Amino acid sequence: MPAVNSQPRRARSGNQRDEGARLAVLHAADDLLVEHGFARLTIEAIARRAGVAKQTIYRWWPSKVEVLLDTLIEDSEKRFPVPAEKSAEDSIRGYFRGFARFVTRDPAGKVLLALLAEAQHSPETAKSLHDRYLGPRRELERDLLARGIEAGEVSPKLDLDATLDAVVGPIVYRALTGASVPRALVDALFDGLLKP
Repeated sequence: MPAVNSQPRRARSGNQRDEGARLAVLHAADDLLVEHGFARLTIEAIARRAGVAKQTIYRWWPSKVEVLLDTLIEDSEKRFPVPAEKSAEDSIRGYFRGFARFVTRDPAGKVLLALLAEAQHSPETAKSLHDRYLGPRRELERDLLARGIEAGEVSPKLDLDATLDAVVGPIVYRALTGASVPRALVDALFDGLLKP
């Protein structure tokens, strides 16, 4: 008689995924979110747009939130990475300007805003968003600021997390409410909170 495995069943690691199908699903989810919004986004619609079976998506992702998170992570790394080497003032200021562009103009930024909004109603989404995207990205952002401090380029008036919240918060608020985020606003936040 075979032994019963008492370990919970793990999600597939992803090595067996067809890369073309995976990318088609991520692009379809991103496009459909922008076109129809989070509430009207369904796994069925993603499957139809991507040209894959619904079961394929469920085999790889347990929910549309996880599909969107993979889209957000991949797109952020490609189009809006946290600078890993430079710590100059211009690099940090440029990062926050880039963040403002990301959440107001980039489809992946719209994914971030949709997940932030959904996280207000779903503790599961909030946890997954924090664990998979916000937390790891915050670590990279802290490192960016710490390098700037060490180089004498910036001197935050608050601790690193409070500084990041104070700069990013108004940008996200304006983006969530559909307002523009002028470069002058980003520069004023940077100058007021990070300049020596």
